[in-house]
Amino acid sequence: MIDTSAFQGKKALYATLGCKLNFSETSTFGKMLQQLGVTAAGKDEQADLILVNTCSVTDVADHKCRQLIHRLVRQNPDAFVVVTGCYAQLSAETVAAIEGVSLVLGSNEKASLVQYLSDAWSGRESRKAITVKTKDIKNFAPSCSRGNRTRYFLKVQDGCDYYCTYCTIPFARGRSRNPSIASLVAQARQAAAEGGKEIVLTGVNIGDFGKTTGESFTDLVKALDAVEGISRYRISSLEPDLLSAELIDYCAGSRAFMPHFHIPLQSGSDTVLRLMHRHYDRQLFADKILAVKEAMPHAFIGVDVMVGCRGETPQCFEETYSLLQSLPITQLHVFPYSERPGTAALRIPYVVTEKDKKQRSKRLLELSDQKTRDFYQSHAGQTAEVLFEKATRGRAMHGFTRNYVRVELSAAQARPEYDNQLVTVRLGTLNHDGTAMNVEL
Repeated sequence: MIDTSAFQGKKALYATLGCKLNFSETSTFGKMLQQLGVTAAGKDEQADLILVNTCSVTDVADHKCRQLIHRLVRQNPDAFVVVTGCYAQLSAETVAAIEGVSLVLGSNEKASLVQYLSDAWSGRESRKAITVKTKDIKNFAPSCSRGNRTRYFLKVQDGCDYYCTYCTIPFARGRSRNPSIASLVAQARQAAAEGGKEIVLTGVNIGDFGKTTGESFTDLVKALDAVEGISRYRISSLEPDLLSAELIDYCAGSRAFMPHFHIPLQSGSDTVLRLMHRHYDRQLFADKILAVKEAMPHAFIGVDVMVGCRGETPQCFEETYSLLQSLPITQLHVFPYSERPGTAALRIPYVVTEKDKKQRSKRLLELSDQKTRDFYQSHAGQTAEVLFEKATRGRAMHGFTRNYVRVELSAAQARPEYDNQLVTVRLGTLNHDGTAMNVEL
């Protein structure tokens, strides 16, 4: 039984680390609590509730989670502190032992957050760490929310069945599962009714959509494309082996799916891909990139790449670099390999030094910067439709074109009424730090 009176007048502070899926879930937590009378704590206000949604993709992420929890506890000593997310699932007892943490919720328990808070604030007994084993993670907590952002994030899938040798996410999130297309279409319609114009599809392995319901990701895309009021959809990340020719062709001619893809590579060496237990080789990846570019020449293509994983010899890294250099990709998300307890990768004998990881990361980041600049500059002088995001008064506004070119509208031209509006602009030169293109109305 939920005691709604226990929530009235409470102030909450939300903190999120990690992926778009985490941001989506945090926004949904905030929306649920707001409906019960909980408001966001102001800059100088003490919070009654702190909710930290954690990441555990690397040991650096684990360290950042602990640092953030310690800092928020110090700043809000009387708050009820809830920690959830991947780090909470994988290291529940470690998190529960942090001074000031009140409740740790694993992946299966997120949907019961309100009940746990009701019990705690009504004086009923509550355990500190509540998680289940990976095989028992079966819940799917719906999420379609924007928080304080312009774009909505729609959770279409959770969990992963791939079990790559370097990754702990399947242990944190459980097996692949998804809701029905009908339920997701209903959430998209609700977002449109609330004034949303753009939705990002999120999940752990969204191309795997349909295992629970017998549907397919392409079926989902076609159904969402028909939702009136939503002008744009973006696909957050899609494994190359799950990016079908049918999906590419549909997106190329669709009404609302943008020419914007994020396709993880991890390594451009077939030797390393086999060690990782990835489901493709470098040739398949290259073929998918070229297929996207043939169908959508102006598509933005982001790529995840890991450096310094076990087994990545200097020759293997050079194979990765040369492949990425040769392909028409737009941007790289580069991250160094991190040893994760319990993963099969620890049995691979060849270990890359931290110095080599840094040097390899630096080379790939420089390549990424050049490719992004070249992509942006190739659009100079063109007109484009931009969805603008709210800016602080007196500051420049930012937004994205259909193909994810980030733009900057000067403070002199910025208007509050442009927030969450599609505005046609002319693309100019790169801004002062090369992170966006200057535009004129």
